[in-house]
Parts: sequence; C-alpha cells; structure tokens
Amino acid sequence: MRIVYLCQHFPPETGAPQIRVYEVSKELLAQGHDIQVVTAFPHHPHGIIPDEYKGKKYEFEKWDGIPVHRTWIYPSKKGTFYKRLVSYFSFTFSSFYGLMKTGKVDVIIVNSPPIFLGLTGLLGAKLKGAKFVFNVADVWPESAVKLGLVKNKFFIKLAEILESFLYKHSWKIATATDGIKSYIINHSQPEDKVFVLPNGVNTTFFQPEEKNAEYVEKFNLQDKFVFSYGGNLGYAQGLEFILYAAKKMQETVPNAFFLIAGAGPEEQKLHELAKELGLMNIAFLGHLPLKEMPKLFSVTDVSIVPLRDIQLFEGARPSKIFPAASSGVPVLYCGKGESAEIVTKNNIGLVAMPENVDSIADTMFSFVEMDEAVRTEMKECGRNLALNEYSWVSIVKDLLHNLTKK
Repeated sequence: MRIVYLCQHFPPETGAPQIRVYEVSKELLAQGHDIQVVTAFPHHPHGIIPDEYKGKKYEFEKWDGIPVHRTWIYPSKKGTFYKRLVSYFSFTFSSFYGLMKTGKVDVIIVNSPPIFLGLTGLLGAKLKGAKFVFNVADVWPESAVKLGLVKNKFFIKLAEILESFLYKHSWKIATATDGIKSYIINHSQPEDKVFVLPNGVNTTFFQPEEKNAEYVEKFNLQDKFVFSYGGNLGYAQGLEFILYAAKKMQETVPNAFFLIAGAGPEEQKLHELAKELGLMNIAFLGHLPLKEMPKLFSVTDVSIVPLRDIQLFEGARPSKIFPAASSGVPVLYCGKGESAEIVTKNNIGLVAMPENVDSIADTMFSFVEMDEAVRTEMKECGRNLALNEYSWVSIVKDLLHNLTKK
C-alpha cells in the first residue's frame, strides 16, 4: 500500500504527535509498505528553525529510512493564538507542494490538529485519486474553546463548520481515544467509518533499566523517592498543582524528589512558582531529547501524568502513560475518565483527582508508603500492558486492517 502521512510535526522535534507519526511510519516500512511523510521544517517547541533548514522552502530527506518531504512554515514563538494561526496556515498552504511531490498514492492520512491541514489533505486526495483519512488526535475547536484559548465566536463557528465538513468528506476517521470516537459518531458520522488509532510505545526503546548513574549523581538522587514528569509544560497539564503537592511532600516526606522535564508556554510561570513556594525538592531539566527519556525513567519511582479538571479530558488518553508503563514505572494519573480506567483496571498505578492538591499529595504519599511487592506487581503489569496492547507493531497491524476494509 502507498501511504502519505501529512503532519505539521515530526522528528527531530519531540512530543506525542511527532513520536506517533514517526513510529507508525517506521512500522509501516517494516511491514513492507510504501510510506512518505510530508511535514514542516522543525520549529517546535521554541519557534526556531535549526540552521541547517533556515532559508529553505522545500527539502527531501530520509529520516531513519523514512522518505520525508519538508516544506516552509512561519515559526511561531510563544505568543498570541493568532500568531499560531499564521503558523498553521503557512504550512497548510506550503505543504500542498510537498504533497504533490509524493507521486501516486493510495491513502493520505492527515494529522489534526491543526485542523486546517485537513483541507490540504482532502484536496490532495481528490487530485491524486487517493482515500482521505482524517486522524483526529484532539477534538478541535472544542478543546481550544474549553481551555479558554479561543473566544472569538465568529471564528469558533467557522472552525466548527470546517470540522463537520472534514468529518463528512473523509473516507475514514482515525481517533486517538474511544472518547474522541464517541464524539465524532455523535456528530452524525457512521460508526463503521471511525476507528481508534491510539498512542502507543516502542517497547524495545522503552524497557526496564538499571538506574542511570549519571542522573543519580547529577541530581543527588541517592536514597530519594523520585517522582518525574516529562512532556509539554502547557496550560492543559495543570502542573502548578503538582508543585503545590510537592510543597506538601517537602514538609512531610523529606526523601521525595521531583524531576520536571520539558518546555512550553507555562515554563517560566512554573519556575517562578517553585521559587515562590521555596521548593528544595525539585529540579527542572528543560527540554529533553527523546533519547534521554529512558535515562529519566530509569531513576523514576513514579511517573506523573496530570491533566486539568475539564470534562473534555475525560476522553483523553495521554501518550505519557505508555512509555512509563513500558519502562516498568508506575503511573500517578491526575484525571478522570478513560485513562483513569486504564490505569486502575490494568493495575499500572494510582489515580488522583485533577486540580486537587490534597488528593494528589495523598496519592503521592500512598506510593511512598506502598509495599514493595505491590509496587513490583504494578511495574510488571505496566510492562505487560505495553507489550500486549500498546506496542506499535500491534497498533499498525490494526491500522492496516482498517485501511483495507471497505
């Protein structure tokens, strides 16, 4: 099968969308399919295009064997929503050139958000006689509205019209979670048109390891119980509540320590809050390359996966859960709904109420006091869950099954 994956983000950037497209593409290659990626020049999370790509409008390269067509984007640094819109639209238009460079294809998969990219994929599919698959990783604009990021009613209405148009004109719709699948079916799409393409994990790259001596030494982790977070430092994660909980832990559990890895729009606020709270039990690692994440997990006793207390997130399935599980690290999930059920049903961690400092701190304390045999069972359950249900091998097999069904 000849497949094109159209997406705004791809390695060397890091993040859930980048990893998903890379891993799915790599596995499609491994299973004997012709896959090409059309993406933007790297620019996330700092809005800066690396020197080797600056000044270019188009470039073809092979990334770990995957054919990649990169086209121009206006890189948006931290700023207003409208600046990000300009960035989205710049790639929406430029990516059409990259799409035309891919030759004859059978299926075009478009990653959303940004939702506008769906127009490029739909038009490209019409011109190439290909099937258009809309891959919805986040419901947009609803998520942006509920997070308070978009407030202009006229723009929201236009975005909702575009959303419905793309759902209607797609051949099939792939969703990141069961909750998004239900949302789309409730928006008048037939059930047999929608399937789940979940976040997964490379179970070879992420596996249980001995503690990394460099990290232990660098952050003085000897005899520490380590909670870690790795990912985007954004509004949706509600990381300030983790810091408030860390303050309570500092007062009651002297050996508890927190490692926060990542970058994002809330980064400066979190640094300021940590200073204001007088936190001595926390270290900010900044943006970590993907290759460093196994080292972080190796020194982690519990991986924190937080979300804000928003009903929309009850259907979320954060990708951060699965690398931790695959690495044999129990998960502290701060949230409700679908992912909370995954954590508890499969015994891979504990769940705290989102945005609830007392609940989060109490759950942290439960981990610290937990019997070692119980924690070991959680580690084993997490690893088995990753191997049996969330490896990219099994996910891509299911994707191909859905792409070959009429």
